[in-house]
Amino acid sequence: MAKPIPYVPQPGDFARLSRRDLETDANFASQGYWKGVFVHFFRNRRAVIGLIIIAVILLLAILGPILSSYGYRDIIQFRNEQNRRVVAKALAPRIPWLHQLFSGEPYDDSFADYTFLFGTDDLGRDLWTRTWHGTRVSLLVAFITIAIDVIIGMSYGLVSGYFGGAVDNVMQRFVEIANSVPRLVIVSVLAIFMPKGMGLVIVALLLTEWIGMSKIARAEMLKIKEQEYVLASRTLGAGSWHIIFKEILPNTIGPIITQMMFSIPTAIFTEAFLSFVGVGIVLPQCSIGTLIEEGFNNITILPYQILPPILVLALLMLGFNFIGDGLREALAPKLEDM
Repeated sequence: MAKPIPYVPQPGDFARLSRRDLETDANFASQGYWKGVFVHFFRNRRAVIGLIIIAVILLLAILGPILSSYGYRDIIQFRNEQNRRVVAKALAPRIPWLHQLFSGEPYDDSFADYTFLFGTDDLGRDLWTRTWHGTRVSLLVAFITIAIDVIIGMSYGLVSGYFGGAVDNVMQRFVEIANSVPRLVIVSVLAIFMPKGMGLVIVALLLTEWIGMSKIARAEMLKIKEQEYVLASRTLGAGSWHIIFKEILPNTIGPIITQMMFSIPTAIFTEAFLSFVGVGIVLPQCSIGTLIEEGFNNITILPYQILPPILVLALLMLGFNFIGDGLREALAPKLEDM
């Protein structure tokens, strides 16, 4: 068999490319994990719509009360033509210039020059200010409780899943017991020992919302703890707490963020429910739940009063669920979406 003739490079066999094929490189170039998450998230139209909804509501919750000249507890008083002070018990939504544009005539009452986008309630308080102040309170309660629940539930689930055996068995039995107690029973017991208000709502949410987070964290730990990099860290002498919080925790952030996005609307709805049944936020402080309760009590005579808080609550639930769906698909994209 003849030996192969070795190849000897000749001048002109190779030439330097004048430019790179940028389109081909862009298709096959490697990209970081979080950059891929960002790209997939903003390709999802529903996720972007949800993000816009939440951003607009957050902006209005911050700036809405500032844009109004009335506080959320101010009873608006007017002067009539005889210089007497009167109280506006209830005014329907009114925009004077818009009314005059379509009707050709101004309002024919003593409050013709006053603008109320959402109207006033039965005590003469501006519903625009109260709606956005209540949204601010509900979001604050939800964010505080979810932040603390993420820390508690994530730590509990990671520790339970990592050590396993008897430790995991005991910790999971406690989770089952805590999960079997109805939330209303917990709230009723807390109402005996605590005054009604924001503190009771936060404590009630703290006692119940961490359970779902712990289950997600434990499932991720059981899936990850036998992988090679964990074994390598253990072989090099790393301690259990270092492995849990330095090695494994960063790799469970994706599912935890997704669960957190789904937990926020649950916390908002729970706060609204507790305030609606009378064990939540106490008047004159307001939240979405208290505003819905007031509107429900006056729905036959002031039907417009219940519409703003219900719409805000519905949009918050819709927006956060859209964001959660978008994050779930972006953090674990399907093969056909790659």
